[in-house]
Amino acid sequence: MEITLTDIEREAYKDSPVHRLDGRVKILATIAIIIFAVSLPRMDEANFMKLAIIELYLLSLLAIAKLNPVYTLMRFLSTLPFGLAIVIVQPFVRQPFIESFTVYPLELPLGLTLTYEGIFFGMILLGKYIVCITAIVLMSSTMKMSDMVTSARRLGMPAEFTLILSMMVRYLFVFWIILKRIRVAQKTRLFHIWNKNVPRRWILEQVAYTISSLFIRSYEQGERTYISMLCRGYSSANNIYMHKNKIRTSDVFFLIVTTGILVLSVVA
Repeated sequence: MEITLTDIEREAYKDSPVHRLDGRVKILATIAIIIFAVSLPRMDEANFMKLAIIELYLLSLLAIAKLNPVYTLMRFLSTLPFGLAIVIVQPFVRQPFIESFTVYPLELPLGLTLTYEGIFFGMILLGKYIVCITAIVLMSSTMKMSDMVTSARRLGMPAEFTLILSMMVRYLFVFWIILKRIRVAQKTRLFHIWNKNVPRRWILEQVAYTISSLFIRSYEQGERTYISMLCRGYSSANNIYMHKNKIRTSDVFFLIVTTGILVLSVVA
């Protein structure tokens, strides 16, 4: 199943209590959850309980937001290989803290052994990764891209970064359409990246041509956009218009609940 940027952005236009929360509140809550999960120092069973409580809280928010479970799962699985690539090697390279014992008498090349501490550390690392990715998917699925940039600016992000992000959000869908046209043109010429009847080198060359063509088109589009902005009086001193939204009672309640969940996980 293929998920496009339009499908992802469509999820942010739904109406739910989570969607109606202020963007600044959701960004602060996401950062707090990520910092809390990453900062767990000790390797013991209590950390599993803390991460499980936070993950259950995030899953309940996903259910309240009424997000498409297929899109949410696909977005999560698309980033999972990056975390697994780090977790898988931990049982073989993680050094013991005090006195380690080998789970299996397995001799590996380069003098590596499979240790209990390494497996435990890998499981803790995987738990942290799952919590962080779930929090990011929840935030990005319940906030429009433009609202995300605006909320970050109101939280104190430098104006230069905000301008770059706003331009990226505006033209991201344009480049997606250009890439889609290139792919359609390739399909009409019976090009398939997994075709086994043609040399692999030729396929890599075609992929490289596609990347270079997209890069050139993006560069030309950037030049045209910059010239158009200069013609309309743009300068680095210009400010970005932002809606003034007030923090509501529901936003404060969400922050209190999120903070309470983090405190509860520590106490538990």
